[in-house]
Amino acid sequence: MSETSDVVITTSKAAARIRAAAIDAFAAGGYGGTTTRDIAARLDLSPAAMYPHYRSKEELLFAISYEGHQLAHEFVAAADPTDAAPIERLRTVVAAFASWQARHHAQARVIQYELTALTRDHYRVLVRMRRETTAIVRSVVDAGIESGEFTVPDAEGVTLALMSLCVDVCRWFPAGAYTDPLAVGDLYADLATRMVGAHRTP
Repeated sequence: MSETSDVVITTSKAAARIRAAAIDAFAAGGYGGTTTRDIAARLDLSPAAMYPHYRSKEELLFAISYEGHQLAHEFVAAADPTDAAPIERLRTVVAAFASWQARHHAQARVIQYELTALTRDHYRVLVRMRRETTAIVRSVVDAGIESGEFTVPDAEGVTLALMSLCVDVCRWFPAGAYTDPLAVGDLYADLATRMVGAHRTP
């Protein structure tokens, strides 16, 4: 764990409860429409009780965003079967990322759509973390192009499209027949193989 995460992600149960309450509040009313008083009220606390853990609402958002991006990255990285064929890697990685967005849709909605509320320094930290997850997907796309399994005219463009597709899950999940994160993962794995024109090499 980095020095930054040591500062914002603590093992304190009280801090974890504050983050959970803030996720629910931000997801329901948006960052701008939520006050520290709103968050504290969900925990039957006074706003002052939050300050020993988080000095401001923005710092709390950063903690939530840092933790979410870290967990998503670790989940995707652990799921990547690096020794497998690019098609299997793509399906597995995309399924993992999409299902994570669905399973943690409230937190994901906050960390994906409230980034502009962060300070410049905090925003830069999160951008670096997002690039690390994007790099995993890009490595799979590059491997598929090199092996001849993917027909992709623009590796960067298709990588961004795949990332955007997965990230957007948190905006609509759950909806219609899609209430199971694993079903979403399977659907998006199929969509990803179509997007890269995947086919088996002889």
